[in-house]
Amino acid sequence: MPFAYYDILTPAQQRVYRMSDSVNALRLREPRTLEPLVAALRETLARGHPPDIEQATARLSDALCGRLDVATAKVEVLEVRPSSDTGELHGMYTLERGRRPRILLWMRTAKHARVVAFRTYLRTLLHELCHHLDFLLLELPASFHTEGFFKRESSLFHQLVPRPPKQRRSGAAKGVTADTPDISPGRRRRGG
Repeated sequence: MPFAYYDILTPAQQRVYRMSDSVNALRLREPRTLEPLVAALRETLARGHPPDIEQATARLSDALCGRLDVATAKVEVLEVRPSSDTGELHGMYTLERGRRPRILLWMRTAKHARVVAFRTYLRTLLHELCHHLDFLLLELPASFHTEGFFKRESSLFHQLVPRPPKQRRSGAAKGVTADTPDISPGRRRRGG
């Protein structure tokens, strides 16, 4: 079922929304080999030194892009999240013609300026990376927050941070059933 904003999209945007919504997972080649990068990011984030966090984040982001055969995005890590009456900004993805795509992440909460929790930070990175992948891997002309988008984000997260065995659902491999469309390296989604 589409999110409420679907009804205000143009017919062309609705078509892109449906295309995005139809892809529920992204498969990484050999995700276990990324464990050292994930561990390094966890440790670096705990130390709270922005240049080191930015470097560890960029290494993981670059490795993920490499596993999915797409160009990398420039990663920048900033200190305290911007906030307003509506909430805090965790991350942002920008894509401008003629410039390298960019992922911005904030490492500290707005209210107390504390370093964010690792899982939250990693999910934010993967969220912004999914916008990048919508354009470069799925070749969509726009990146919408669809149910499929959030499932793709979760599919990446659970490949990098597997659930303990007792939390896994029976009958589902890494949260994806056999009839769930997914995108693996070398299998590009074409617009239509």
